[in-house]
Amino acid sequence: MAQAGADRKLRVVMVGCGFFARNHLMAWHHLEGAELVGVCDLDKSRAAAFAGLIAQAGNTPPAVFDDLAGMLDALRPDLVDVVTTMESHEALVGICARKGVATICQKPFAPDLAAVRRIVALAEQAGIPLMIHENFRFQGPMVQLRQALDQGVIGTPVAARLSWRCGFDVFKGQPYLAKVERLVLLDLVIHLFDLARFLFGDVDRILARTQKVRPGIAGEDGAVCLLEHGGGVVSEVLGSYHTRIDPDPFPETLIRVDGTKGHLEVRQGYQLVIHGPDGVTHRSIAPVAPDWGDPVWAMVQESVLNTQAHFLEAIRTGQEAATSAQDNEKTFALVEAAYRSSAEGRWVDLATV
Repeated sequence: MAQAGADRKLRVVMVGCGFFARNHLMAWHHLEGAELVGVCDLDKSRAAAFAGLIAQAGNTPPAVFDDLAGMLDALRPDLVDVVTTMESHEALVGICARKGVATICQKPFAPDLAAVRRIVALAEQAGIPLMIHENFRFQGPMVQLRQALDQGVIGTPVAARLSWRCGFDVFKGQPYLAKVERLVLLDLVIHLFDLARFLFGDVDRILARTQKVRPGIAGEDGAVCLLEHGGGVVSEVLGSYHTRIDPDPFPETLIRVDGTKGHLEVRQGYQLVIHGPDGVTHRSIAPVAPDWGDPVWAMVQESVLNTQAHFLEAIRTGQEAATSAQDNEKTFALVEAAYRSSAEGRWVDLATV
C-alpha cells in the first residue's frame, strides 16, 4: 500500500457500535490526523445514536450505514476500524481485504488460531495493512515501564510477575461474556501475554492452569501461567475476574521485574518503584485522561488513543504496526498453548502450536 500523504487527514470508518466502541469513536474524532466519516452497525439506529455523539459536540456527524461493503463503496475511506465481536472478524476483514482498505481489528483476533491464520493470509494476499487493537502495550504506564527497562535501571531482566486480578463485574457491561466458553485467557490474559512479549520477547514454552470460580458462567474466570521467554526471562502471568481485593486494583496491571542489578515494581495507584544499584526511587506513572475521557477510565481511554495514533503513523510511513496481524498471531498462539497446557497438565512448546 502506498504511503499516505502527510498533508491530509486519513478518512476513517468504524464498523460495530457496541459497549467498548465509544472509546474508539471519540479517539478517532479527536485524533489530529484522522477524519471519522462513517459508522456502521447491523442495528442502524445504534449507529445513528453513535453518530449523534459527535453531533452533540457541535460537529458534523459521520454518515450512518448498516452494511460494511456499502459503506466502503460509498465513502472510499483510507482505513476501517472493526470493533465487533471475534466471531465476525473473518468475514468483515475479508470485505476490507477485497476492497483493499487498511484495517485495524479489535481483539480477540478470532475464536481460534486456525481462523487467525486464515485472516492473516487474507490480508497478506490483498496487501493491506492489518493491525490488531491490542492496547495494553500502548498504556502510558506500560510504555514508561518499558523505557525504564531499556535504560538498564535494574540490569538485565531475569524474572517477572504480571498480575491483573480483580473483582470488577465485567459481565454487567458485556453480558454475552457469561456465555463464552473460552473466557479469561482469550478475553483478558491475552493482553498480558502480549505485554509479556512486548517487555521480554517471544515465548518458547508455557505451563498454564485455569479456574472457574463464579457460578453461572460458561468459561474459566481465572488463570495462572508460567512463560519461558527465548531471551532467558521467566515470567508468571495471572489473570482473573473473581478475585476480591480491597481496594480493587481495576483496571491496573501490577508488575514486578527482577534484574541482575535490582528490581522494579508497578504498584497499585500507578507507582513505579525502582530498587537499583544507587538506591530506591519512586515516581508516578499515572495515565493522562484525554479531554473527552473519564478519569476513572483514563488508562483505558489513553491507550485506545495511543493505539489508534500508532496505526495512523504506520499507514503514513508504510511501516509494519507493532501489533500487526502477523505479530498478534504469536500472542494468540500463546492462548492456544495455554488452553492445551491446562487441559493436558503439561508444558507446551510454542513451536508445536
